[in-house]
Amino acid sequence: MARYLLAFVLLLLSVPVFAADPCPLLRAQTASPDPATRVAAYACEENQIWYRPFIDADGRVAGTRVYEAETSLLADGVQAWQRVATYWNYSGLLPQAYGRPGATECAYAGTSQYPSPSCRAFVVDVPWSAAFVSYVMRRAGLPGFIGSPSHVNYVREAYRNPEGNAYQVQDPRSGRPVPGDLMCYVRVTSRTYGFGDLATLLSAATNDGLNMHCDIVVAANPNNDHLAYMVGGNVQQGVTLRMLRLAPNGYFADLPARALAGPDCSPDLPTACNANRQDWAVLLKLRPASALAQLPPPYVPLPTVIPGQSVPQQCCVNCVVGSGVPRCPSPPRTP
Repeated sequence: MARYLLAFVLLLLSVPVFAADPCPLLRAQTASPDPATRVAAYACEENQIWYRPFIDADGRVAGTRVYEAETSLLADGVQAWQRVATYWNYSGLLPQAYGRPGATECAYAGTSQYPSPSCRAFVVDVPWSAAFVSYVMRRAGLPGFIGSPSHVNYVREAYRNPEGNAYQVQDPRSGRPVPGDLMCYVRVTSRTYGFGDLATLLSAATNDGLNMHCDIVVAANPNNDHLAYMVGGNVQQGVTLRMLRLAPNGYFADLPARALAGPDCSPDLPTACNANRQDWAVLLKLRPASALAQLPPPYVPLPTVIPGQSVPQQCCVNCVVGSGVPRCPSPPRTP
């Protein structure tokens, strides 16, 4: 009998452990009293709307069904490009982009049933990952977070004003990710930064720009499947779930790093095709709920349409004669 029991235990140990996507359960917790849970829930809700595309722990991309520029419907019945326009609108960041072609049309096109070629072009041409993060933070009602169309701006704000901010900066190689955190990398092909060089740039008196990308940590399971799950916008032209391996102590395990002299991804060398191999430079740690409660409420710029909310009157920018659709008013000029 003991021999059969031992054989059964060995069989269980030989069964591979598959990753468990936390988002199907998390997305139902947008009303949680815990700020970190709300942030994770809203990020997960968007990943589910985009049909759950993902990057696994080996950096392989899968599950992409709809791309940002398409008129194909997402799971909520909204066209993909219109959903991106909603991120810009609801985050309150669209006026900062009014100098870009097509941006003003997105002020109305994201909630209109009529085509908007100019807004679709804006969605394709302008990176929207920071607008997505800002959208999630505003939906979650996170105090102390100032949204920006550029990731480096809110990273810099957390670095310079840690006590007045929802986040504090930490080296990603010495921090344990938890839900609500932001994991960020630098997108500069000519060099790598890491935490040290990024801190040097952030501490400078100037406000220099820097191409970055941040994902929202939605789950971290060091004792279960040993994975951290993160959701980012404008990843593979959608809202994508990313997995990174964790050590048993909760730190990132062998964080994939981009090397300047590394081989190019190609059919001849598929091992170089790892979408997780990035210049991971900073982990933004979400402060405890008790500290967040002492911060000012999130900045709400102008009334905007919440996704799924009906629009009282449709309007058009590039109007078709005889359509009966009223022309949209001119957007306000920025100073």
